[in-house]
Amino acid sequence: MSGVFPPHRKRYAIEGHARYLTFSCFGNQPFLSRERPCRWFLERLDSLHAQGGFQLWAYVIMPTHCHLLVVPRNPEWVGDFLYGLKKSVANRAIAWVTRHHPDLLERMADVQPSGKRCFRLWQPGGGYDRNIISVEEAHEKIHYIHANPVRSGLVEHPSQWQWSSYRAWTTGQDIPIRIDRDSLPPLPQ
Repeated sequence: MSGVFPPHRKRYAIEGHARYLTFSCFGNQPFLSRERPCRWFLERLDSLHAQGGFQLWAYVIMPTHCHLLVVPRNPEWVGDFLYGLKKSVANRAIAWVTRHHPDLLERMADVQPSGKRCFRLWQPGGGYDRNIISVEEAHEKIHYIHANPVRSGLVEHPSQWQWSSYRAWTTGQDIPIRIDRDSLPPLPQ
């Protein structure tokens, strides 16, 4: 599935660049507003992280979208990574909804002009992908990611949002999953 993106989508695979990734739920629906899909997402992200293909600097799971800041070991890796992460979580979510709440499947239905019908957790496509080339920009993105639940009015302080790397950054403990805080260069003096 790597490299299969619309012709207008540009991904710049440059060695050493961090990548700021954003991807949304199908139809911008709040499919990630419950604990179960958030846990599935973190389990899969942690599993992929353990394989060693990237450093994880920050993440947040919002009800309708996710943000990640990663540093891939192979700059060509992002498409495969996103496919593996999103496909796994979507399969689990669709299977769970099919078994436990089939009435909700209609919200996940994507009917193509050809009449083909499928169910989606994620918006089609690769999402938003931006290269981060400076230490200052990386620190700014981490702050932006962690402040997202506050800006959205979900909590008053980032520490109150359990689905982000904020607590891992501020406590030094890998809660709820491991991040690579030691690999982020400090801001220049």
